[in-house]
Amino acid sequence: MFLFFFVSYFWEMNQHEIISKAIQLAKQNIDNGGGPFGAVIVKDGEIVATGINRVTAQNDPTAHAEVQAIRAACEKLGTFDLSECEIYSSCEPCPMCFSAIYWARLSKVYFAATHVHAEQAGFDDAFIYNEIKLPFKERSIPFVEIDDVDKLVPFNKWNEHEEKTSY
Repeated sequence: MFLFFFVSYFWEMNQHEIISKAIQLAKQNIDNGGGPFGAVIVKDGEIVATGINRVTAQNDPTAHAEVQAIRAACEKLGTFDLSECEIYSSCEPCPMCFSAIYWARLSKVYFAATHVHAEQAGFDDAFIYNEIKLPFKERSIPFVEIDDVDKLVPFNKWNEHEEKTSY
């Protein structure tokens, strides 16, 4: 029983240390001209990569902390499959980061602030969740499907390709 308590306590303390690191990255990033977001990717209890929001610093709307951390972890580990890793974020991931986390196959997401807290600070991603549900033509940015005769050719070629790397 004591061993279980000790391991649980140690793991919980470790989680708080890692989320504190993500929060610290976010705070430092504000001082360096970036947004208030930080992320840490961990594998087997070790930090593999970190990321900070560099949207305005790099003029890149995809340069969110979680995406930056995923890119760095994939490069360091030499894989696009991060299923043996966990991500710690200073804030609940936005829809883009949410998707990137799923594409990277991270095993677990820990976060500190919620999307409601982000909205209160001026970062409102709720409209994106609502946009996804709308029919193509009703979205604020119209999505127009073009029915081209060759639209399935790339997928057919992919399915026939013997040396493909599935993901």
